[in-house]
Amino acid sequence: MAIPQHTIDQILDRIDLIDLIGQRVKLKKTGRTYSGCCPFHQEKSPSFHVYRDKQYYHCFGCQANGNAIRFLMEYENRTFPDVVKELASLASIELPKDQFDAKKPTYKKKAVPQEPSTPRSLDPKNNSSETSHFQADPDPFEFVEPDSSEIFIPFEEPEGNLYDLLENIAQYYEQQLTQHPHAQQYFQQRGLTTQTIQNWRLGYAPEGWQHLEQAFPRDIDGIKQIGLIRTSDTGRDFDLLRDRVIFPIRDHKGRVVGFGGRALNNDIKPKYINSPDSEVFHKNQLLYGLYEGSKNKANDWLMVEGYMDVIALSQANIHGAVATLGTASNTDHLNLLFRRNHRITIAFDGDSAGQKAARRTLEIALPLLNDGRELKFFILPPEHDPDSLIRREGVEKFKALWEASPLLSDFLYVLLSQSYDISTPEGKSQVMGELRNLTNLLPEKGSYRYLLTQSFREKLGLGRRFTPKVNNDAALSFNIQTRVEDYAIALLISHPFLYQQFTILQEHIPEEELLADVLNILDKLFPKLPEDQDASLYYVLGAMTQYHYVILDLLERTNIFSLIDSPEKAFNLAKEYVLTLQGIYLRKKMKKPQSLKESQHLRKQLNELTKQISLQLLQS
Repeated sequence: MAIPQHTIDQILDRIDLIDLIGQRVKLKKTGRTYSGCCPFHQEKSPSFHVYRDKQYYHCFGCQANGNAIRFLMEYENRTFPDVVKELASLASIELPKDQFDAKKPTYKKKAVPQEPSTPRSLDPKNNSSETSHFQADPDPFEFVEPDSSEIFIPFEEPEGNLYDLLENIAQYYEQQLTQHPHAQQYFQQRGLTTQTIQNWRLGYAPEGWQHLEQAFPRDIDGIKQIGLIRTSDTGRDFDLLRDRVIFPIRDHKGRVVGFGGRALNNDIKPKYINSPDSEVFHKNQLLYGLYEGSKNKANDWLMVEGYMDVIALSQANIHGAVATLGTASNTDHLNLLFRRNHRITIAFDGDSAGQKAARRTLEIALPLLNDGRELKFFILPPEHDPDSLIRREGVEKFKALWEASPLLSDFLYVLLSQSYDISTPEGKSQVMGELRNLTNLLPEKGSYRYLLTQSFREKLGLGRRFTPKVNNDAALSFNIQTRVEDYAIALLISHPFLYQQFTILQEHIPEEELLADVLNILDKLFPKLPEDQDASLYYVLGAMTQYHYVILDLLERTNIFSLIDSPEKAFNLAKEYVLTLQGIYLRKKMKKPQSLKESQHLRKQLNELTKQISLQLLQS
């Protein structure tokens, strides 16, 4: 039987097509519609339009059109049932069970003992309470051993549902946490509030080797199916999770499908144990925190390493963090996030292991980067994970670091250029060779492969566009992206006498740039600057207290003092930065000129600037 049309119409009515497509394609409001470059063919001028009132999209270039279901089927190459199930979940609409839930995950319940004759509870002469436990299901937390002196005939109970069993076990672990202070202490030491513990349904698995059998004597078959009871080589059953704090894992519908258990003693290995794959649990297709992030309407998604990172960020009101379930990230994990936003961020440690993990993720992610998708890399400071970083730096600083995370193009350049001497032709050739191997993994359709190669050529000085020459070891940090503006600010703070070199930028620099504020402050300070270099540095820092934290971070991140070994070096860097920033700001203004006359004037200035850059290159 097909899904009723009224159900499909109800799903489409509840889905915001602008939001759905906008997470995958960059859209801009144009009158009554939203437009962007078509995701189904290459184009420079937007001909792809989305109509909110009609819940319909149409491309006037390739004639692609349809509704939300058709868009996801064609854009992500998915089947109709798969798309309908996801949209129904997003719209909170239950589909007909015979369509998608015909086969429920079941298990055989253990037989319950029963007397051969009429139960004594039905005999009006016998109201003894000693047999009352045969009139109803036993308490799941207290197993009563039957009296062996009586003869019983077993009968079969209906089959159990694995989802119901997992839910009951989750409640059991939650209840156990309330009875074990040492387990509660672990979460308290990690800074979790009682509300957070309840929201994430955290629990505790006690020490006993057969505690689940004792709590759920009729459900042993089901517990074995989900892998929480194992059998030793000697044939003895034992519980997989013992003396561990418990993290229930939920699927996209919010159903508990598995558990993660962390040892309370760091000497116990492995530190984490997760439920094995089962009929309802497939760790390669699940992300911890995805359901909770969706429930909190997260838009920006950050893939982190562990459960506690996800929970700590959520407690800080930063929703959208997810973690893999003890496995390396794969294409299924990334696609789960790309379906929710065209831009995702992945966090890595700043050590060598983090760099290797980033490289592995790169090779997995590149084939998925269709035009319109963006991948960012949040490289954490050494010795920190998101949990510890947010506790030390605070929420706003963490958000700022996340926002400043480099895009793949910038991150990839830093990663490759640090491996070779890019001051030599051989080193540049090796970088381009490495890049070619990686870009071959990108989708053949789309412009990103070409654009990424061009970007590298320009940064290596192989293109026409000029970029400042900086010391790679000192200026390019694996830890965080650094822009030309950042170096310019760091140079001005450390050598404020160079202010006059930068005044030419004030005509074009956008007001929202921090550099604009720095130049305005220096304009007032310049006549009063002390002649001593160190004194002038502290004088400027004192005048910029509102930016104190940001500026100190820039000075440390750019390592500007190691770049400059003489006044001549500082002066030459100032000229390079000014020329580069002039080009950046002129090109930005040319995109939105106020008039034809201004457009002509800006083009003339850019031509003059190009001549200066060419002369600078000849002299260098």
